[in-house]
Amino acid sequence: MSIIDSIEIVPMGTHSLHLRLDGYLPAAWADALRSLNIGGVSEVVPAEATMLVRCEHQRARESVLSRLDEVARIADETQVSLDASPIEISVRYDGEDLPTIAEQCGLSIEETINRHCSGLYVAEFCGFAPGFAYLSGLDPVLQLPRRDTPRTRVPVGSVSIAAMYSAVYPTASPGGWHLIGSTSAAVWDINRDPPALIEPGRRVRFIRE
Repeated sequence: MSIIDSIEIVPMGTHSLHLRLDGYLPAAWADALRSLNIGGVSEVVPAEATMLVRCEHQRARESVLSRLDEVARIADETQVSLDASPIEISVRYDGEDLPTIAEQCGLSIEETINRHCSGLYVAEFCGFAPGFAYLSGLDPVLQLPRRDTPRTRVPVGSVSIAAMYSAVYPTASPGGWHLIGSTSAAVWDINRDPPALIEPGRRVRFIRE
């Protein structure tokens, strides 16, 4: 069975495509598609469960559709490689919101920390800021909505949670996530290749200092 039969594909505009990739990793698919260098594909944009492919002409769209099985295979191979080497990030559980998180979740501070650092996380996609990886795998008990009032400045290295995700702020920036801890790990470094420590698809463990 072709991969086309298992995903939802919707034409966008004159030539582009919108793919719903439930059960797959859109970021890995985007990297795989880019690696094929299909002529006329001007942009590939992955999101949480979808991928937008901007095509300049009909031939490009047809080429993308004809090579989706190849894209899926490359994405699977990439995922296997990423799964083999989880990243460990040391965390100081000194976040400003830690007591509030514990209270809202009905847990002690110690149990809150244990639940956060016992998970195995996966970088589903990156967004908001360069190097900001949305890490799924957060314990359901810790899943809280974003803060009602975002902070105007969150320090670099802040380890945070919101909804079903955890994340590390790669730079100082505004933000509305709950701050559970901090890390000295440089998750974004323009002098490193690649600059992002946590690439989409990478597995992550938080280790308590």
